[in-house]
Amino acid sequence: MHEQIASIVAESIETKKRFFAEHTEDVLRAGTMIADSFRAGGKVLLCGNGGSAADAQHIAGEFINRFLTERKALPALALSTDGGVLTCIANDTGFEQVFARQIEAFGTAGDTLLAISTSGNSQNIVRAVEGARAAGMKTIGLLGGDGGCVAALCDLALVVSSRDTQRIQETHNLLGHILCETVERTLFPSKSA
Repeated sequence: MHEQIASIVAESIETKKRFFAEHTEDVLRAGTMIADSFRAGGKVLLCGNGGSAADAQHIAGEFINRFLTERKALPALALSTDGGVLTCIANDTGFEQVFARQIEAFGTAGDTLLAISTSGNSQNIVRAVEGARAAGMKTIGLLGGDGGCVAALCDLALVVSSRDTQRIQETHNLLGHILCETVERTLFPSKSA
């Protein structure tokens, strides 16, 4: 198992290095898009399934509470957290609508949607991005593989070109932290070290 662990770690590091070597400018652009939404009085809505739902909740928590500095709370909402709403929509309208209906309720022009999907093909994520675009929101995809159908729908697609879900999620986790730090440094420069 020692060799297997070393191989997993090396693969994870290589996936991250490759992604950031190819996408650093796009990551900075995503951070700026999010900061601009907050600066203009907008909010960030986040969605994903499974581990990506957990990532959405993690990032929302960092924006709302704090990341590195004590500062004003930033309005972020993970759309996977309200079990009553999710099951109501899934039961009455279909699971592919669980995020789109919430975007219809809470999304406004100038907000940003952060859609997280390792495949880029989940129908509820596709519908979420379509709904966000219809509402005049900016859309950022944290995706994997070839980006799936979601990549073409997003204003900015950050695609981890791997077929390994774990490596994609590990890169998305680092990417989420970098976005949080970028936003904090942009909006609160006097509090940044």
